[in-house]
Amino acid sequence: MKILVLNCGSSSIKYALYDMADRSVITSGGIEKIGLPDSFIKFKVNGEKYQIDRPIEEHTAGVQFIFEVLTTGEHAVLGNLNELGAVGHRMVHGGERFNKSVVLTPEVMEAFARCNDLAPLHNPANIKGVNAVKEILPDLPQVGVFDTAFHQTMPDYAYMYALPYELYQQHGVRRYGFHGTSHRYVSQRVCEFLGIQPEGKRIITCHIGNGASIAAVKDGRCVDTSMGLTPLEGLMMGTRSGDIDAGAVIFLMDKLNLDTKHISNLLNKQSGLAGVSGGSSDFRDILKAIAEGNDRARLAKEMYTYHIKKYIGEYAAAMGGVDVILFTGGAGENQWEVRDGAASGLEFMGVELDNEKNRACRATEAVISKDSSRVKVCVIPTDEELMIALDTQSLVG
Repeated sequence: MKILVLNCGSSSIKYALYDMADRSVITSGGIEKIGLPDSFIKFKVNGEKYQIDRPIEEHTAGVQFIFEVLTTGEHAVLGNLNELGAVGHRMVHGGERFNKSVVLTPEVMEAFARCNDLAPLHNPANIKGVNAVKEILPDLPQVGVFDTAFHQTMPDYAYMYALPYELYQQHGVRRYGFHGTSHRYVSQRVCEFLGIQPEGKRIITCHIGNGASIAAVKDGRCVDTSMGLTPLEGLMMGTRSGDIDAGAVIFLMDKLNLDTKHISNLLNKQSGLAGVSGGSSDFRDILKAIAEGNDRARLAKEMYTYHIKKYIGEYAAAMGGVDVILFTGGAGENQWEVRDGAASGLEFMGVELDNEKNRACRATEAVISKDSSRVKVCVIPTDEELMIALDTQSLVG
């Protein structure tokens, strides 16, 4: 079976085509700047990268363009669209309605649309992608895989805010968490990698990238996670502030005369590594600036890794200990400095990082703790697209 995975954003569509016989990626790519005159598609076939520029006004035209690239021209990888067995979609916010992946029926789509208030930028874009495929291939099965689903096993005392209970009942104000597909994949994969069963194991998964979150996984089930109602809560990120006193937000709105749109922009797009350092949100640029003597970059790095370390300690306490800590995501997989800053000082918990192994590991599955370490520390590259493809196969195969 061949399965196409789509991740539709407000002005972009990322995709990957899988051959599920061996779980291999046949091709992958994405369309950027949908609705703008300089939109284009970039894709990879047999290790070679290509780009085609074309104005793409909306998502249906974008999906049609992807289908065209897949089936026609010198870079075609399908004889025709009938070779597709299904399409799996990344769906951002499923609220409390979805705790697992589902086949996308009209009833499901209606329920998903009711979650739009919780993710006004992402959910409508996801819906556009589903509708675009349906318009072109109305009989092709489609599956939704929700970012929030894995975290729906959190107990109520972990996901509730200490606000008037009626706000939860009437408006769904609670912690939902995100990056769930990634946390689910790596928490399962690390057990396979280490040859252990998830039952009886306490695993802390650290998805560290431009967006970052941590999850506490006990017996294979999520019991807590750092992101909340929105992806703003939790860790300091590339451009997001992470945890902040709500009183400070009110103070800034009053002091700077900011409306909700502008305070949201400040907290989501102007803060984090970029805001503190006064420069880039990319951790590699932060390290370069530190080497050049930039003290604000030094501060940003130390804040960044300190927040990760705090959450690791918090979740170890919540689960009564920890057996495995794993790092994934762009910075988690590739930057040994992030892992070192987050894990150093946790020796009292039984964490002994092997500096040589840590520095040598880059985007590959590896144990980076010492053999004597009571807690295994690992790097597990994430593969959300494969997880979506596997869920899609299991539901329609």
